[in-house]
Amino acid sequence: MEAREEDQSAKMDPPCSPSGCNPPEPPLSKNARKKLLKQQRYEAKKAEKKAQEKEQKKKDIERKRKEWEETLASVTEEERAKLIESRKSLRKERMGKRSEEKEKKIERLNRAKDCGQKIVIDLEFSDLMTPSEIHSLVQQIMYCYAVNGRCPSPGHLWLTGCNGEMETQLQRLPGFDKWIIEREHRSYIDALQDQKENLVYLTADSETVLDDLDLKKIYIIGGLVDRNRWKGITMKKAQEQGIQTAKLPIGSYLKMSSSQVLTVNQVLEILLKYIETRDWKASFFQVVPQRKRCEAECNSDHAVDGEENGDRDDEQETKKTKCDEVSSSNHTTL
Repeated sequence: MEAREEDQSAKMDPPCSPSGCNPPEPPLSKNARKKLLKQQRYEAKKAEKKAQEKEQKKKDIERKRKEWEETLASVTEEERAKLIESRKSLRKERMGKRSEEKEKKIERLNRAKDCGQKIVIDLEFSDLMTPSEIHSLVQQIMYCYAVNGRCPSPGHLWLTGCNGEMETQLQRLPGFDKWIIEREHRSYIDALQDQKENLVYLTADSETVLDDLDLKKIYIIGGLVDRNRWKGITMKKAQEQGIQTAKLPIGSYLKMSSSQVLTVNQVLEILLKYIETRDWKASFFQVVPQRKRCEAECNSDHAVDGEENGDRDDEQETKKTKCDEVSSSNHTTL
């Protein structure tokens, strides 16, 4: 009887094969749990602030509408007609400027396909993330696209390994299907196999410092929001695939605080700023939040880990001597 029950149990719960199961998540350390709790409190506060701002915006719109109606009611018919016509002209002018800016943006992004710096965001880590972490990464990708579109010299962006929940959440973004960006269900290693020798994975675990950007190279930013669970995973992946790695030269210009993490959009923005200025220091100072830095004049061997990201707009905190801070712990690959 026991043997039969064991046999039935084995049929109901077959053993996981290495290829069919995700590796177990490493448990969070005490420090990581503290960071996670702090991040949750911050996100709750941020959501509350966003709701308040939304409500205030509605009130401002209503106030302006009433003021406009009162203005029209206080003037003659002739003056009213002039005011309405003037308002229509201003609105038409604004719409014209927006249309012109949109056309210029499309032109820049299309030109980047031919001569822009190729930058890949690797989305193959979605099976290691929770839906909320995937949502956080999707928001970072949305910001990446917006920043790239505004850039005078945009990069040629790729999203690779775009499948499952990641693809589902991206498809929910307004206008995502119209983005001028390369979308690939395949891994970058398959989609760009004919250019494998030019692939460079950006990770702080690399011993190679990225001194300059090469248009022939294709730089990969790992998309992983993991709450500090999967350290070193991008370096390991690159080594197994036999592709080059490099790290940003942040240590040469900034002394980072204890949380040496950047978001995907911060890494991309640093690359775009460097393309524009050819100045790493200026790029870092314009993008890296003050809360992530110690004394700017100090040199440090620390590098920002591209495989571990934090939220860009965390609360700034006043720090004492050691510049200790608690990061948002949203991790992505550099």
